[in-house]
Amino acid sequence: MTTSFIRTVPVVLALALASIGVSAVAQTAAPATTTAEPTTTEKVKEAGKDAVDATARTTKKAVNATERGTKKAWNATKRTTKKAADATKNVAAKTGDAVETAGHKTADGMRSTGKAIGEKVPGTAEHEAAKK
Repeated sequence: MTTSFIRTVPVVLALALASIGVSAVAQTAAPATTTAEPTTTEKVKEAGKDAVDATARTTKKAVNATERGTKKAWNATKRTTKKAADATKNVAAKTGDAVETAGHKTADGMRSTGKAIGEKVPGTAEHEAAKK
C-alpha cells in the first residue's frame, strides 16, 4: 500500500459516511411546525372562563330585568293606590251628599207632618195661623 492510498482511504470513508448521513437527514421528517394545538387542560380553562363570563352576563341581565320589573310593579302599585284613594274620596263625597239629602228630606217631611198635626191641635201657633 502506498502512502497516497493510505491518505485517500480516510477521506473516502469520511465522504461515504457523510453521504449516508446527508441522505438519512433528508429522509427524516422535517420538524413539524407547531400549530399550538391547545391541550385538554387549556381547553378546560378556556371553557371555564367562557362559562364564568356567560354566567356574569346572564346574572347582569337577570338583575336588570328584576330591577325593571320591580320598578314597573312599584309604579303600578302607586297608580292603583292613587286610583283607589280617589275612588274612595268620590264615593265618600257621594255618600255624604246622599245622607245629607236624605236627612234634609226627612227633616222637611217631619216639619210638614208636625205643622199638619199642629194645625189640628188647639193652642198651637200653627192652629192659630190656620184659623186666619
